[in-house]
This record gives sequence, structure tokens and C-alpha cells, in this order.
Amino acid sequence: MPSDPRMAENDPTLLDSDPAAGLRTARSGRPGAAAVIAEIDRLNQAVGAQAAAHLDPFDEAVHFRRAMLAGAQAKPTRAGPVKAASYSGAPLTLAAQAEALQAGTLSSEELVHAALARHEAWQPHINAFISVEPEEAMAAARASDTRRARGGVLGPLDGLPMAHKDMFDRTGKVATGGSKILADRVADSTSTVAARLEAAGAIWLGGLNMAEFAASPTGINPHYGAIRNPWNTEYIAGGSSSGSGAAAGARIVAAALGSDTGGSIRLPAAVCGVVGVKPSYGRVSRAGVMPRAVSLDTVGPLAATALDCALLLAAVAGPDPLDPSALDLPIPDPARVVAADPASFTVAVLDSAVLADMAPDLVARHEAARAMLQRLGVRMVSARMDWMDEIYALADTISKCEAATLHGRWMRERPQDYSPLVFARTMSGFHIPATRYVEALAMRGRFLDRFITDVLGEADVLFLPSMPIAVPRIDTVDVAAGSDVARVIMGLTRLSRPFNYLGVPAISVPCGMDDAGLPVGFQLVGRPFSEERLLGLAHLYQMATGWADEVPAVP
Repeated sequence: MPSDPRMAENDPTLLDSDPAAGLRTARSGRPGAAAVIAEIDRLNQAVGAQAAAHLDPFDEAVHFRRAMLAGAQAKPTRAGPVKAASYSGAPLTLAAQAEALQAGTLSSEELVHAALARHEAWQPHINAFISVEPEEAMAAARASDTRRARGGVLGPLDGLPMAHKDMFDRTGKVATGGSKILADRVADSTSTVAARLEAAGAIWLGGLNMAEFAASPTGINPHYGAIRNPWNTEYIAGGSSSGSGAAAGARIVAAALGSDTGGSIRLPAAVCGVVGVKPSYGRVSRAGVMPRAVSLDTVGPLAATALDCALLLAAVAGPDPLDPSALDLPIPDPARVVAADPASFTVAVLDSAVLADMAPDLVARHEAARAMLQRLGVRMVSARMDWMDEIYALADTISKCEAATLHGRWMRERPQDYSPLVFARTMSGFHIPATRYVEALAMRGRFLDRFITDVLGEADVLFLPSMPIAVPRIDTVDVAAGSDVARVIMGLTRLSRPFNYLGVPAISVPCGMDDAGLPVGFQLVGRPFSEERLLGLAHLYQMATGWADEVPAVP
């Protein structure tokens, strides 16, 4: 059995599993058996229908890469003069901390001490951390303060404490992936993003709790405990980057990295009241990062403000010889993010059908956010994307097949170490035919072309809700209590997963509170590698509203 999950995709013994035996095991009483069988039927029918309607027999999966690079060259439909802008954010933002260090009004040691104090106050209530490294963090802070005193600052993140989803390898450290199986695995190398943060002088405060193997949007983890929403601890923190959303939402740290395969950054950002960025596929290296589905996985930041996200994204983005999918393209510039001009944006708004099933309070928050963008001078046009459910199924097929390939051996040899939900959701991937998986991959370029041409034909940004349902209570997603978790998962991810399939950048931006006092977020989606534009528009919205300054109180 490979000790490193990254080895699994190259391990031929994972291909010798007996799917029929696995299905018999599921039918014989394994928790979630009925859901597994229903999921197999649903995905096979959905992908088969799309293949019959859209797949050119001579189309190739490489068309997706061509479409991504072509989308990166697309020009905004409207241009305008660039105006400088400033942001008056909450005092604990990443940018504010950097300014305080530069001005000498705070030291890195003081920032780390304050973060550790907030961790101590919040952790019993929200369970955001799996591990914390106080001694190492304080030592790194003292080293940063010494560098600064000598004029040797490494960059804008030098001396700033952060914590990250517990799935990024660092030499000699354990990254659990939120799982029981990886709980004792010590990494023998460092992930590219962790190495880049270290080179930038950022301080690693600890590993953040997450959904087991990044396999659920709820944040319910039977191995390390449920992660709870800092605005109301009876509610979920979203997932799978649950601890990243909760820690950033509670301002334990100003920013955190997460991963997004079907909404796993945007959903916790939305429900915890912070900005979350799912970058374009290929923007950030995944080398040394625990995979979920290698064709969909992305790594990105969560923070109170768009500017903070831009600062963190600029530090970790870029090409990497250890990850051939990481492309050499211009990196988003925080200076241009804060210089965004509203007159340069044309935003497409989906027709009312996407809001049809949403609660009135959620609809009201999104309509108010859209109206604010219009008041700022952003041009609005209407658009249709009535094929979103179709690409949701295609993305789901890829995710389940690739996850099953990764987890095959462990599921045979250590089934008892999986939670019933993750085991059942992964099992369905063994029973999706290879033809369906290849069809789903091959159609990506075609659907990306359609998105850029039809949905963004007259616009450079798409506006829609981050998720179409209210934040669920923890007791409504408890498998042990017999909850219909599959239905909740589809509800949470219906508007996020499609954009992982397309590979385009998407960010969630806070836009107020629902009637239960929980955060609401809207989503901005753009052409491939247009993160800078999306963050610029989010920054403009945050300057005009006060949501970035809203901070929950310790219970």
C-alpha cells in the first residue's frame, strides 16, 4: 500500500479492483448502499445523454487546454480609464497587518501572539484547527522581526501569521487530509505552495480542520469533529475547506489557503462571511497537495477582503516543473486589483430561473448586491446558462472516477477507516464505465467554448449566487441521524461545481446576512485566468459596502 496518496495515480495495482464485488458489498448492507446505486444510475444516464448530444467522435480532451489558453487571451468587452482607489478595511486584514509591520506600529511577534490568543478563544467553539504550532510560529516571527530591523524583508507577506487546510505537505510534518488514514503520515518533501509561502516569509500557525479527504461540502468530520460556523455554531462552516472558512471568518488568521474541486473554497467562504477564490485550473501548483480529483482540483485563498486574497494568490501562483498543469502566465497583481475601474466591467446576470427556488431573503441579498454594482457604474446584461445541470453531472462523474482511482486500495484494505458518507460517495466511482469518464473529459473544451461565447459573449464577468440554499444546521447533515445528506450536498454545490468542470476562475464575495443572521455570498465567474479582474470587481463592491468589516463575536 502506498503511504503517499499522490503515488496512487501511478500505481497499477489500483486497477485490479473488482467493481462487482464492491457493488455486492454495498448491496449487502454497507452504509449508503442505496445512495451508491442510485448515484451510479444517475451519473451514467446524465453523461450518456450529453455524449449523444454533444460529443464529436473526433473531438479530443486536449481541446480543453486550447480553450483555456484562448480564453486567457480574450479581451474585456468594454475598457475604461484606470483610477486609483484605497480600501478602509477591518484592522486585522492581511493588508492592514502588512502596513502595520512596515510602519513599525506592530511586530510580527505581536501579530502571532494575537493570533494564538484568538485561536485559544475560538477553537473550543468552532473546532477550526487540527494542529497548531505555537513555538515554531513564534520563532519564525522573531526571525521576521530581525530581518525587518536589518532591512531584509522578504516581501509583503513577511511576518504575517496564517493557517491552512491540513492537506499541504511540509517536510517532517503530518498533513492529515482530515482523514484517519493519513493521520500518521510524515511528509518527506514540501508542497510548492508551502515552499513559496515560506520563501515569502509568511508564518505557518497550524493545520486547519477539513472534510475527510476533501470529500464533503458540510464540514462534518467524524475523525476530528465537526467544524462550526463562527456566526452561529449550530450551523455548518461549509466544506471541504471548512476550517479555512471558519478560521478566516472568526479572524483567528487574516487569510488561509484551501482547495476547491466542486465548491470547497467558495462554499465555506460564503457561509462564513469571507472572500474565497477558486483560481483557474492551472493557476496554482498542486504539487505536494493531497488530491481529490486531479482534473478538477485547484488551490486558492480565503480572507476577509479581495485585496487580501490577491496578496496571497500572488505569492503562490505561477508555473512549477513539479506540476505540468501549472501554467506560465502573468500573475494577478494586487496593485491593479485596487485600481479597478467600475466603468470597465460588463457583468452578465443569469435569468431569474436560477433564483426560482431560493428563499426570499437570499434573493433580496443578491438583488441588493447587483443593484450596488450598477450604482457603482458597472454595466449589466442578461444571459442564459440553462445547461448548468448538465455540466454538473459531467463534473461529478470526473470527480467520482478520479477519487475512486486514488482510494481503491485503501477502500479494499482499510474500509473501516473511512466514514460511511465518504466511503459511499467514493464507491460509486468504481461503477461508472471508463467510456463515461472519457466522454466527460472530452466534452470540457466544447462546453468551455460555449460558456465564453454564449454566457460571456457580451460580458467579462458572470454574477450569480454562491449557493442557492440557506446555510444548513449541523443536525440536518448528520448521517448517523438518517439525514438526506446527498440531497443537501447537491443543493450546496449546484452553482459551484459546474465552474470546476469549465476550469474558469470563480470567487465568492460576502453580501450581507440572511434572516437567520448567517452570511450570504454572491459568485463572480470569469474567463480563464481573469482572477485579477474578478478580484478588482469584488474590491470595488467591498469598498462601497461594510460587509468586510463585519466580524463575529466569540460565543
